[in-house]
Amino acid sequence: MTPEQARELFRAGTRVPTSGFSAGWTQANLIALPRDFAYDFLLFAQRNPKSCPVLEVTEPGETSARRFAGDLRTDLPAYRVYRDGELVEERTDVTDLWREDLVAFLIGCSFTFEAALLEAGVGVRHIETGGNVPMYRTNAQCRPAGRLAGPQVVSMRPVPAEQVATAVRVTSRYPAVHGAPVHVGAPEALGIADLGAPDFGEPVEVRPGEVPVFWACGVTPQAAVMHSRPPFALGHAPGHMAITDARDSEFLVP
Repeated sequence: MTPEQARELFRAGTRVPTSGFSAGWTQANLIALPRDFAYDFLLFAQRNPKSCPVLEVTEPGETSARRFAGDLRTDLPAYRVYRDGELVEERTDVTDLWREDLVAFLIGCSFTFEAALLEAGVGVRHIETGGNVPMYRTNAQCRPAGRLAGPQVVSMRPVPAEQVATAVRVTSRYPAVHGAPVHVGAPEALGIADLGAPDFGEPVEVRPGEVPVFWACGVTPQAAVMHSRPPFALGHAPGHMAITDARDSEFLVP
């Protein structure tokens, strides 16, 4: 379906992970912060581009963007609301919470390159099972900026050992949506004790002969919010992305 059709579905209340939606159209993470924190976050993203590749920044109070013609308050499947760094609720509409001082950032999402992985013959387990990608907080700390700091979050996809090089090659051509993996194998090196207990999303099976491959994840900004405790923030529910009007090919490096 087109981005407009997908956003219509979400606006009507459909709440599902967006992996596999609108193939060929770029998906994005959302984080919205008061204007007072916007510069700190922009600097945080600039210092941590692998985790926070910025695709779009709105003016304060704006509810759409050049690459997102829908309504940022209603057209994602689910949102998270943070107060003083605490997750206080998840909901499908944040219209009544949107403020005139909120600056929204759209951050590249690894769901964007999954179509390219499938085209190259690399299976994507959470699409196969109809679930959400598993995401984990790591022991790697992002470079701080102003009042923001926190751990890097990664997403994981099991890849057959003989296809890891293909997965690296394919995803490295999409640096604006996290690009190549940040780690292959050995989850304990990232401080991940149990792949079956992700911090966000849903666990997936890692089968014999497969290697867990980890990509930087756009939930990292929300981990920074939880760590740094700004007074207010809105984000997407992990895995429930903004489907933009930008084409994947716009971010493909030859």
